[in-house]
Amino acid sequence: MKKPHFPHYLDRKWLLLLLTTSVLFLLLLLTVTLAQPRFSSPSDFAYDQRQLAFLDRDFGDGNDRLGLPKLPRLAYSLTGTKGDGPQLRRLLQALYHPRNYYVLHLDLEASDAERLELAKYVKSEALIERFKNVMVVGKGNLVTYKGPTMIASTLHAVAILLKKSKDWDWFINLSSSDYPLMPQDDILHIFSYLPRDLNFLEHTSNIGWKENQRARPIIIDPGLYHTKKSGVFWAKERRSMPASFKLFMGSEWVVLTKPFLEFCIWGWDNLPRTLLMYYTNFLSSPEGYFHTVVCNHKDYQNTTVNHDLHYLKWDKPPKQNPVALTLEHFDEMVQSGAPFARRFAKDDPVLNKIDNELLRRSGDRFTPGGWCQETSVLHKDKCLVYGNPNVVKPTISSKRLEKLIVKLLDSDNFRLKQCK
Repeated sequence: MKKPHFPHYLDRKWLLLLLTTSVLFLLLLLTVTLAQPRFSSPSDFAYDQRQLAFLDRDFGDGNDRLGLPKLPRLAYSLTGTKGDGPQLRRLLQALYHPRNYYVLHLDLEASDAERLELAKYVKSEALIERFKNVMVVGKGNLVTYKGPTMIASTLHAVAILLKKSKDWDWFINLSSSDYPLMPQDDILHIFSYLPRDLNFLEHTSNIGWKENQRARPIIIDPGLYHTKKSGVFWAKERRSMPASFKLFMGSEWVVLTKPFLEFCIWGWDNLPRTLLMYYTNFLSSPEGYFHTVVCNHKDYQNTTVNHDLHYLKWDKPPKQNPVALTLEHFDEMVQSGAPFARRFAKDDPVLNKIDNELLRRSGDRFTPGGWCQETSVLHKDKCLVYGNPNVVKPTISSKRLEKLIVKLLDSDNFRLKQCK
C-alpha cells in the first residue's frame, strides 16, 4: 500500500504520531477548558448565577404573574477573527437582553489589542456591568477553517457557560457574520411555550457527496499544535465508514439544550468521547459532531427539530456556501420567520434596515425590549432607564417565529424528519 502523502513528506510513522497527537491535543484542550476558563480579567468577568438571581427574586418572572409559562434564558457564543471586533460589538448590542448570557471569542488570529478593546467596551457599559452577563475570552483559541479546532472552540464556550452560569436553557452559536431578525423579547416569548428538551439542528444521514469529500478523507488540523493559522493537511489514504454508529451531517449553526450539552461535555457514557476522537480527523467537524451524537443516543434522538433557525441563501450547486445577504433579500428574510440570518458583509446597508424596521435599534445602542423604560424622545437610547428585566413585549416578529415553530412541530414534519 502506498504511503500517505503530506506537505512535508511525512512517512507512516509520523502520520500515526500526528493522528495520535491530534486526539490527545483535542482531549487536552477540552480538559483545560473544563478546569480553567480564561477571561481578559477574572475580576472583571468572573461571576456566578447568584449574581443574576435577583432578576427573578426581586422582580419576579413577568410571565408568572400573568399565568404564562416561565421565561427561558439563552446562552450565546459569539465568535470572530482578525478585524471582527466591531462586528461582534454590534452583534452583541443587537442580541443583548439582561436575562441571557454571552461569551465573546476572537480567535488567535486577532491581536491582543483587538481582544482588549472588546473587553474594555464590555466593561465600560453600565448596563452590562450591572447584570454581569457578558464574558470575553481573554486568550483566543487558534481556529482552523474546516478543522476540528472549530468544534473545540465551541465546546470551550459551552464549558465556560456550564461552569460560570448554571441556569440557562438553550445554547446558540453565532459568528460575526450572523445577525438577528427580531428582538430577544420575541424569541424568549415563543421559546417560553416550548418543551425545554428540544434541540434545533439541521441534520440528515443521507450525506450524499459528503461521504467522499467529508467522511472518508483523513485530515490533520495544524491548529492543534501550531500557533499560526494554516490550511488542514490531507492524507492520500482514506477510511471506511463507521460501523458502530451512524453519521449525520448538517448545518454547523445550532440551538441546543443545556442537558444535551452537559452530556457532550461530561460524557457519562463513551459516545461523546468516541465521536470527539473520530471527528478529530474529520473535515468540517462542526457540520457533524453534535448531529451524530444526538442521533445516536436513545435519550436525545427524539428531541431533534430539523431546522437551524437561520435564514440562508445558498450559492448555485453544489450549494456549499451561503451568499452575502443584501437589501434585495430583506423581504424573504422577514417572511421566513427565522430569528437569525447569515451571511452578512460588514456594515452592509441591510443591517441598518434590520435595525430600524425589525429591532427598533438606533445607533450604537442595545435592541430595546420590555425591560427598557426610557420614554423621552430626547434620548436615542431607549434603554437608558430600565425596569423589570423579566417583562417581555413581543413584536409582530413573534407571530412569524410562532408560525415557523408550529410548522416545524407539525405531526407531518416533526417525527418524520428526526434523525432520518
